Formats: sequence, structure tokens, C-alpha cells
Amino acid sequence: MSFKIETSTPAYIYETMADHIEARIMSGELRPGDPLPAERKLAEDYEVSLGTARRATEALRHRGLVVTLRSKGTFVVDANRRDHSGVNATVHHITPDRGELHG
Repeated sequence: MSFKIETSTPAYIYETMADHIEARIMSGELRPGDPLPAERKLAEDYEVSLGTARRATEALRHRGLVVTLRSKGTFVVDANRRDHSGVNATVHHITPDRGELHG
């Protein structure tokens, strides 16, 4: 899937990208427990640099929308478990077969 970032408005590209992914989360396209694509795939899909994709993912973590688990990936957080501090302490494990987050 490919997305084109609008660059005619005065905004950081990573913020625009994070806003778009947030909209996908809020619309239900990306549901709680769903993994985000790897940062390299996000960079390819949005036609941006890897650094921009990393900053967008970081912005989503800061907004409390996703959690990144080392060696596992980045996952959409359940709205009821968001703390908006950039850290989601209620996530304890992931069910490997469905990627669901559990607290």
C-alpha cells in the first residue's frame, strides 16, 4: 500500500505521516493489537526516508497510540489502555498467534 505525503503545507513530514497513521487507527483500519509495518516498510509505503518513518513512529508512541516491544515490533494500543505519556506500562505480553496486546 502506498501513501503520498502532502508537502505543500508548512508541517514536518513525520508529523503529517503520524497524523495519517493516527487517522487510520481512529477509523479502525488499524485496530488494537495490530502490528504497524516495520519502519523500513513504512518509509517505502509513505515514500519518505527511514529517519522520517522512525520519527513518525516515535511521535505515535509519544501520543500513546502505539507501543514498541524490542525484537517484536510496534503495535496499536487499546484506547482504554493509553496513558499518553509515550509509555504504556499496562502491556505485559503479546499473544503470538494474533498479535493481541494484553495487560
